[in-house]
Amino acid sequence: MIDRVKECVYLLLKENNDGHGIDHINRVLELSLKFADIEHANRDITALIALLHDVDDYKLFGVEHSKKLTNAKKIMKDCSIDKEIQKQVFLALDNIGYSKRLKGCIPTTLEGKIVSDADMCDGLGVSGILRTHTYGIKHNRPFFDREIFPIEDMTVENYTKKCGESSVCHIFEKLLKLKNLMLTKEGQEEATSRHQIIIDFLYQFFDEENAPEWKKYLDNYLKCLKD
Repeated sequence: MIDRVKECVYLLLKENNDGHGIDHINRVLELSLKFADIEHANRDITALIALLHDVDDYKLFGVEHSKKLTNAKKIMKDCSIDKEIQKQVFLALDNIGYSKRLKGCIPTTLEGKIVSDADMCDGLGVSGILRTHTYGIKHNRPFFDREIFPIEDMTVENYTKKCGESSVCHIFEKLLKLKNLMLTKEGQEEATSRHQIIIDFLYQFFDEENAPEWKKYLDNYLKCLKD
């Protein structure tokens, strides 16, 4: 069952090269199953949610697909997934993603929480930096513009309707907020170490760019995060 779904997801996302492709799916799947074993969650349901969590991403397929979960429904139907399992997977998919969290949506099942944490963890650390850079290149977004600072109070409308002004702005507007959105103990521990990698990278980057105003901005930003 899992192998058939994985094959369908691969065919759907194999051409993606903006950081939401099959490499991302595989990392989220692996981390989700690691969390599932520790948290004693259902591995099959966790795997299905992890495999399908981006197959209707609005950034890739549009808002309507995201609302209706068009691809996820087709894949599970084609793979003859049990109807009760489908319901559990759909419930999680409806509530996973940063834009949905901005709307106040939070997964309610353990499996949904695990995949949400694993997905956000892949937006942190080295993988998060590389994915942000890759997405920026794909969408003609500069990595850094010292004259443009991040949006302070990000709303779901701002997040979904515009690409960030720079990749560094995106790191502040999203990535550095992810650690505080973890829903499981394992997710919190994993996110903490990956979060620090982002911080260390930014300080080093601003040093090399001779951008003391941005180091000061980062200092204040981190202080506000703690408060």
